[in-house]
Amino acid sequence: MQKQVLNYRVIIEPEKMGKKTVYNAYCPSLGVADYGDSVEQVLKSIKDGIRLAIECLIEEKKKVPKDNLEDQLITSVSVTTNKIATAL
Repeated sequence: MQKQVLNYRVIIEPEKMGKKTVYNAYCPSLGVADYGDSVEQVLKSIKDGIRLAIECLIEEKKKVPKDNLEDQLITSVSVTTNKIATAL
């Protein structure tokens, strides 16, 4: 059986839950999300979820989306405003 390595972008954000911090992970290309108590734990968990999503797509004979990470620029920007943000 031939193996193929697929790379996917995963976004991880911390979230406060009372005194505890959990980490939410999301893979936009596959719509897979998960959470864990640490970055390492959530990476392991979402990797399993991504593998399962890919295997299900293959079994259903559906196209497996690919992330072209080489073509993407992922960055952040800082924006200054004179208005006070009430949502913060």
